Amino acid sequence: MQLTNEQQAILDGAQGETLAKVMKTLIKYGEVFGAEKMVPVTGKHNHLVTSFGLKALGPVYDLMEQLISSGDISKQTFSVDPRPLDKNVPANFLQNFIFNNFMYSRQDYYEDQLSKLGLMDKNAFTCTCYMDEVGNKPQKGDILSWAESSAVVYANSVLGARCNRNSGIMDIMGSVVGYVPYFGLLTDEGRKATWIIEIKTTKKPEAQLLGSAIGMKVMEEVPYIIGLDKWLGTELNDATCTYLKDFGAATASNGAVGLYHIENLTPEAVESGKTLLSENVKTYVIDDYELEKVYKNYPIVWKNPDSTPKLCFMGCPHMSLQQLKDWTDKVEQGLKKSGKKKVVIPTVFTAAPGVLEEFEKTDYAARLKATGVITSYICPLMYMNNPLSGKMPVITSSNKLRTYTTARYYTDDEILEQITKGGKK
Repeated sequence: MQLTNEQQAILDGAQGETLAKVMKTLIKYGEVFGAEKMVPVTGKHNHLVTSFGLKALGPVYDLMEQLISSGDISKQTFSVDPRPLDKNVPANFLQNFIFNNFMYSRQDYYEDQLSKLGLMDKNAFTCTCYMDEVGNKPQKGDILSWAESSAVVYANSVLGARCNRNSGIMDIMGSVVGYVPYFGLLTDEGRKATWIIEIKTTKKPEAQLLGSAIGMKVMEEVPYIIGLDKWLGTELNDATCTYLKDFGAATASNGAVGLYHIENLTPEAVESGKTLLSENVKTYVIDDYELEKVYKNYPIVWKNPDSTPKLCFMGCPHMSLQQLKDWTDKVEQGLKKSGKKKVVIPTVFTAAPGVLEEFEKTDYAARLKATGVITSYICPLMYMNNPLSGKMPVITSSNKLRTYTTARYYTDDEILEQITKGGKK
């Protein structure tokens, strides 16, 4: 790998043994993917994926302590994925015992480490760090060192920043040393599309379902999507960005997509159009039948498929402020239609702490609370990792949560019917 004089000096130990190890690790990482150089991280803030104080993560805490002791803290302040615990989320005595004594027993210690390394603030725990209420929205062209898949695909696709799908810990290393290896989605060639996705549905496709279909088809490759602007328009407004948040998370979790282009909508597609297409691109046509086929092929992993749901999670990735407002209206309307006053399934809407603070300033907060819906900053994935939680029949409209846990996926309309009316689908 070709290094600048400054990079070589860091590798040679000019800024200490610890930073030299960090640089060596990133170089080895880059060489695996054929990187020929390192480039500066230019984003104002970083985002880390590891937010949870799992007892088993001893080596992570040791590494963090080495960085803190040597003074090699992040060159940028950073946000981090959601906290794993919230006393407001329903859990029985045994679940809480496992959470606090066997799973996340080092949460306070780890959060103290994060603060010393450069955490933005005590509320910067969310997978949707790019929300205005959080304050970590990169600019077009920024080079990032992020690792949360749903945030990486959003930053690349919707914001036009540049970031690879790094692993946890690599994210903080890039931020600490200030450089990342140049390969993949950082390069012009790596951002070219190898798939054309033609949307031919008769109605606006469900974001999570469409993202799932595309992710499972293209896996880690870059799709160029034609026909979605018919349903989303050509402006990246709040509603569209919220749709793309959920859509992108599904492409990234059901596949390994780190970047997508949408014709006439996303920044690079607007600027460059079909010049973003590689040679010999493959084509995938998505119509109503294809989406229905994808949906029906999801495995049901509940022990008893006919179980009555015991919990509903919405917000993986975290919900936007507008989503919270829209869902307040939906839940109220659903309850009115069914003649009920409160949701019939314990339901948790998750969002960034900053988003929840803004939501509490509106009259929607009291209205939503009156329906029985709980709001939380929690990470639903971390909740579901508890073995006792995994045995519960949990429902969700998140394809990411469905993919990584035992939660069962339903469309938004189906979720609304179940939590306001009850019954089985």
